[in-house]
Order: sequence, then structure tokens, then C-alpha cells
Amino acid sequence: MECLVDHIAFNVEDEEKMITFYAQVLLFETERLEEYRRGEVPFPSVRLNADTIIDLFPKEMWQKSSGTDQDRGRFNHFCIVLSKKVWENLRERLQANTIAIEEGPVPRWGAHGTGISIYFRDPEGNLIEARYYEGHNRSEKCLLGS
Repeated sequence: MECLVDHIAFNVEDEEKMITFYAQVLLFETERLEEYRRGEVPFPSVRLNADTIIDLFPKEMWQKSSGTDQDRGRFNHFCIVLSKKVWENLRERLQANTIAIEEGPVPRWGAHGTGISIYFRDPEGNLIEARYYEGHNRSEKCLLGS
């Protein structure tokens, strides 16, 4: 299978320290930082390259879903980008294999703006987000299910 990694999401305790590290030490560009600081978006991101970002989920976000500080882990989920047709084929395969879609389809922001996402888990419980962007040609490189 070949596809793009859109983003990786980390649960963070101190987003300002993480922003400083990624922006000033690794020299990654920030995304939506000022909007985050104004309370307009729920999390900031840093850009690895044209196709991939790291989302920094503040404690308020990941604590809502877990309800606790225990066992939060650092990893939240990863997201793959597919063409719309391949994404639809994936949804059909998930259903055929009785793999639950936990959320979606829903619009979500990512490395290329807002796309349509579904969320499901692998056999060990890792959360995977699969998305497509309307009119996004780069995701046509993805071969999953084609």
C-alpha cells in the first residue's frame, strides 16, 4: 500500500514547551498558532513537510476523551490521505470485515485544509483516521484498494 501521512497527533502536557521545541530547535513552521492562542481553534500544529503536520493536542482535549490523567499515552492517532474513491472502498471493506467506524464521516482540519474523515481502530486498539480532500490530486497516489 502506498499513501500519504497527513498528520500525527500527540497528547501533550505543556503545548508551549512542545511548540518551542519543534519551532525553535527543530525549526518546523507552526500552523494555526495564533488562532490557538486566541482560542479560535482547539490545538496548534507544526509542519514537517508539504504533506505532513504534527498536531499538539493540549491536555483539555485528550482528558475529555479519557476522563483521566492515567494511561494517556503520548500518541493519539495517525491519519492517512486517500482519494475519495479509495476512501469509499476502504469504508466498504471495514464494514465487510465488521470493523466499527468510531466516528465519521466528519469534516476535520489537516495538512491540506479540511477533509472528510472516518476513525477506526486496528486490532491492538490504535486509532487510525482515514480522510480524503475534495479536489486534492496528491492523494491520488494512494493505492489502497485500487
